[in-house]
Amino acid sequence: MSKQTRVNLLQSFIAVVVGNVVYFLLMPHLPPPARHRLGKMDLGVVIDFWICLVFWGAIKTLARRKQTSGQEGEQKR
Repeated sequence: MSKQTRVNLLQSFIAVVVGNVVYFLLMPHLPPPARHRLGKMDLGVVIDFWICLVFWGAIKTLARRKQTSGQEGEQKR
């Protein structure tokens, strides 16, 4: 497995874990239709997925910015 594949898997794993933690902390405060019921495909699953997707996008954006700023620093030397 390549280094980039491991990095992508780790980033995805972190996004899913953090997204699920955030969703389950928010769930008691959500309206009943937005709360996930075990074993059902419902609006709660969609909201949970969306939160994970937002975290994944944030992680990818931060990683890209870090990589870009690192390359700019190397070019200035």
